[in-house]
Amino acid sequence: MLKLINEINTIPFLQQVQWVANPVGYMEKAVQQYPDIFTAKIIGFGNSIVFINEPQAIQQLLTNDRKQFSAPGELNGILSPILGNSSVIMLEGDRHKKRRQLVMPAFHGSRMQNYGQLVYDLTTKVFDRLIVNQTSNQTFLAREAMQDISLQIILQAVFGLYTGDRSQQLKKLMTKMTELFTSPLTSGLLFFPSLQKDLGAWSPWGSFVRQREQIDKLIYLEIAERRANKDLERTDILSMLLSASDEEGKGMTDGELRDELLALLFAGHETTATAMSWALYWIYRQPSVKEKLLQELKGLSVPTDWMSIFKLPYLTAVCNETLRIHPVAMLTFPRVVVEPTELLGYKLEPNTIMSGCIYLLHHREDLYPDAEQFKPERFLERQFSPYEFMPFGGGVRRCVGEALAQFEMKIVLATILSNYNLELRDRHPVKPQRRGVTLAPAGGIKMTLT
Repeated sequence: MLKLINEINTIPFLQQVQWVANPVGYMEKAVQQYPDIFTAKIIGFGNSIVFINEPQAIQQLLTNDRKQFSAPGELNGILSPILGNSSVIMLEGDRHKKRRQLVMPAFHGSRMQNYGQLVYDLTTKVFDRLIVNQTSNQTFLAREAMQDISLQIILQAVFGLYTGDRSQQLKKLMTKMTELFTSPLTSGLLFFPSLQKDLGAWSPWGSFVRQREQIDKLIYLEIAERRANKDLERTDILSMLLSASDEEGKGMTDGELRDELLALLFAGHETTATAMSWALYWIYRQPSVKEKLLQELKGLSVPTDWMSIFKLPYLTAVCNETLRIHPVAMLTFPRVVVEPTELLGYKLEPNTIMSGCIYLLHHREDLYPDAEQFKPERFLERQFSPYEFMPFGGGVRRCVGEALAQFEMKIVLATILSNYNLELRDRHPVKPQRRGVTLAPAGGIKMTLT
């Protein structure tokens, strides 16, 4: 006899408020009652969504696409006010597969080596400026510094924009737009459509709409100029998308290009900036971790051999442990049950919405003993499967920018450790809090350059 999935026994509206205001607390309380699987009634997914954090069940969910489960892009609609409806995140089926194949090469292989010097130069530029601008023991926020670096890297990768007015305007506007969703309170704008009211430039949503319009104007100008002046030597993502066509020879429309570029810009810098901030927090909170990293970096025969840095075992373990204990994305992209099936002995009916819970998976004590403690060594002692450790999601909707994010994270951390002396300003533990649809360090992590 198949069981029915347990539902969290709280009024749906209260669940929605808890999910937006304190997602970590919401998940941790739920998993104490229902360890592997439970039904949550939270906003953004219709009536309810099933959370799964058991590895084999997650594997079944993510590797049976289109058979037992489908991955409709429309369920990611919470992001459509920012990303539109035509990006790889929103597409499904063959359209999603083809767009993904188009975008993936820009983030892999030999291109990584080309980004190495860029990442190094931008990191030193940001930190040298911090040194010049700060007085004795002046505090800076690690999250802001990492966002500055990551945004410039993704502008280069996506647009090929190193410098110039348009690059600076895009950087400024995108920073302002992401700042709108920095707290659980303002993040509620994405989760409660009734709050999405344009009451003028002074209102939160009105401000967002006007910033989005300005960003759109800059992007459409860039697209128009690139169409008018094609340069076959350029290797940025916009150039690749402009030259792409389907079986009928049709290229992407300006609107489709706009949505794809915005998805890559936002998803490609916000998440990486957060991950690098958490890594700095743990490295400087635990001196033994910092010392081991410095010793490993000193062993490099060529300090600017980017691929050798990328392959360093302990640096990789530190990055993995950072992404384990603080996964930026809490959930995989949702799936929908196609036909009656079972999972973990539970009955699943068609149209049930389901998601792998990355946060709870990464905090399972049976997988990660002392899960709340930062222990990079666990990744040197054991290899975890793609369904035990999955900071970039899994299945057909696994993050397309995974390779660039890992490469960027390692080169930035190696550059900072090798060239600058940092200290945590505050020794109190930093907690994760909602930032839009992701988790970020509360307060931004205060640090000083010494």
